[in-house]
Parts: sequence; C-alpha cells; structure tokens
Amino acid sequence: MRKSRYQRNSPALIRAWAFYDWANSVYSLSIATAVFPLYYAQATAAANDGLVTLLGRTYTNDALYSYTVSLSFLAVALAAPLLAPLADQRRNKLAFMQFFCYLGSISCCLLYFFNGANVGWGLLFFGMASFGFASSLVYYNAFLKEIADERHHDRISSLGFSLGYAGSVLLLILNLVMVMQPAWFGIRDAAHASRISFVTVGLWWMLFAQIPFYALRRFERSRSSRPLASGLLAGGYRRLRHVLGEMKHHPELRQYLIAFFLFNAGVQTIMYLASLFGAEVIFHNDPNGTAKLIACVLIIQLVAIGGAQLFWRVSARHGNAKALSASLLIWMLISVLAYIITTEYEFYVVAVLVGLVMGGTQALARSTYAKLLPTRSDSASFFSFFDATEKLATVTGTALFGLVAELTGSMRHVAWLLLLLFALGWLLLWPLQRATALQPEANVG
Repeated sequence: MRKSRYQRNSPALIRAWAFYDWANSVYSLSIATAVFPLYYAQATAAANDGLVTLLGRTYTNDALYSYTVSLSFLAVALAAPLLAPLADQRRNKLAFMQFFCYLGSISCCLLYFFNGANVGWGLLFFGMASFGFASSLVYYNAFLKEIADERHHDRISSLGFSLGYAGSVLLLILNLVMVMQPAWFGIRDAAHASRISFVTVGLWWMLFAQIPFYALRRFERSRSSRPLASGLLAGGYRRLRHVLGEMKHHPELRQYLIAFFLFNAGVQTIMYLASLFGAEVIFHNDPNGTAKLIACVLIIQLVAIGGAQLFWRVSARHGNAKALSASLLIWMLISVLAYIITTEYEFYVVAVLVGLVMGGTQALARSTYAKLLPTRSDSASFFSFFDATEKLATVTGTALFGLVAELTGSMRHVAWLLLLLFALGWLLLWPLQRATALQPEANVG
C-alpha cells in the first residue's frame, strides 16, 4: 500500500493545515473587523440616536455589540473544555472542526437578512458565526502539535497567519469595491452590497476549508479510533481540572498563560472593536468614513503579512519571550496613541503599527504555548485550556470595553485599560526569556 503524502512533518500536510487560516480569516476580517461592524453601526445609528432596545433594556449600539462579542466567546470558553476532550478520546478532532466551520459559515450567510430593524436576529447570527469561528479554532490549533515537530511550530504558525491575511485581503478588496461601487455589480446600494458581502464570506470560508479537511481526513485515517468512553461528557471538565492540576508542575507554562490572558485581552479587544472606535471617534461625520475605514483595515492586513514573518525571524534569533515582549511594547504605544489621536492620518499611522504587531503576536502566542506544553497525547485537552484562556480574555476585554464606553460615553477612555493589560502582560512575560523551551532556534538565513 502506497504511503500517504499527508504524513507528520510532510510539506503537503503542513500547507493544507495552514490553508484553514486562508479559509476562516475572511470571517475575522470582513465580519468581525471591517464590513459588519461598520454596517451594524450605520444600521443602528439611524434609529434613536444609536440607542438600541433589546430584551427590555436600552443600550448604546457600540456597547451592545461588544457585549454580543463577549457572550459568544463566553459560550466558547464554557463549551471547549467539554468538547475538546471528547474529540481527543474519539480521535476525531476533524469532525468537530468541520461542524463548527459549517455553523460559522452558514451563520455568516444568514447575516444577509439583517437590515437594522431586526437587531436581535442580526446579533444572534453574528454571535453564532463568532461561536463557530472560535470553536473550530480549538481543533485547528490542537492539530499543530500532531502534524509537525516542535522545531517547526513558529514557522508553521506564522505561515498560517500569513495565508490568512493574504486570503482575507483578497476578499475584502472585492467587498470594498462592491460597497463603494454597487452599480458595477448590479446592486442597488452600499447597504445591500454589505449584506451580499456577508454571503461571500460564508461561501469562501466553507469552500476553501475543504482543502485542509481533505488532508486532515487522510492524516486521521492513519491512526486508529477509540470507542467513546462512558461518562465522557461529564468527565470533560474533570479532565480540564486535571490539566489545571498539572499546571502546578509547570510554573513557566502557568506564568505564560497568565501573561497571555492579560495581553490577549487587549489584542482581541482592539481587533474586534477598532472599527467601531474609528467610526465613532475619528470618522463620525465623514460621509466617506466607511470606505476609509475598510481601506484602513486593508492596510492593517497587508502590513500584518510581513509582520508575522518579521516576528518569526525575531523569535528565531532572540527567542519567543523577547519577540513577544517587543510586540507588547508596541501595543502599549498603540494604546497611548489611541487616546490622543484626532485626525484620520494619525489613525492610519496607528493602523500600520497594529498591522506590524498583530500577526506576529498571534502567531507567536500560539507557538509559544505549544513549545511549553509537556509531551503527551491529549493535545486537544491542553489546547482547549489555551483556547478557554484566550476566549475568557476576549470576554473580559470586550465586556470592559462596553462597560467603560457605556459609563463614560467615550471609547477613548478604554485606551488606559488596554495600556494596563499590555503592561502587566509584559511584566509577566519578560522573565520567561530564560525558559529552555523558548530559546532561539538555529540561525535564520
């Protein structure tokens, strides 16, 4: 029998795995970052001066949006510890990854029916898309330790993020042209073009995901499956507690997770809510504000492609801890600038800085955790802990964003909260530069 080309460490398997970033990152860019937040802001601002009533309570539209992000990621944080051990036990992480991919992509398509008046349905579909996206990444990330040796993790993780930025930029350019020139496509107006773009995101995500699904299916076939153990659903949280208990024996891993929780709360808040910040604070009275903000997001993505590779090279020469620490210093600068900027050109400068560190921070955060993990078979359980930490950080950051914006009436004040999160993360991360697992790799050519 001929040996499959999708073996551990094989270039074909690695490229196919990384291609899921190409598939799903269009959600991250168009739905979570660019088109949908701006469409939502415009659709809800027209009614009652941006105030939205839902379930008997009135919110500002930006606060309600941030609370929806928080709720969807809280659901992931609660579900992942239950579902990841189940996938580990059955050795069918791919089936779970596929289910959540389809849940997210179909929910993106359903956003077509959100018109501003049906805010509840719109936010429900957005929340489901967010839940599907984040849940599928639990299993996607867990495959990293299985498909390649540790020495390749930084490069592979950076490859995935670079593919994600490249693919999402291509679709966002198409969506931007649709929004700015709807008549070219026979679309009646920019709002309708935005709704059609949500469908293109769902289809792109679903169809391109078939590439990694095919390769990972072939990879999983080479391993035997185990029967479902009795009481496994109830035991999922027990296994999570067991992982938490093992953290006591790995102080460097524990310290890294605390640092990761803090700085990731800041990173995710900026990623999910920067467009709303720009729309409300910088481009509030600009009739071309939407197009400028989408162009700004494109700048971030293009710079991030190089940024991910840059920080991989920095980590290879100086170690993960130093590379991540350097990125956090730039995030602190971004937080200060967010409070003081007033013009669109200053906003563009901040966008370039965000793009420079966004990809590198995310890629290194994932591979650093993989390097610090103890060698064991239930990688999905350990990565579910990582993903739960990531999601709880997102919940914390976005919920605090909404709370501060609602209490103060200004999103600018959130900048000081972000500065604090990045500074605390930096203080905890810096001592880890001495960790053996995080030492520099061989020289990079």
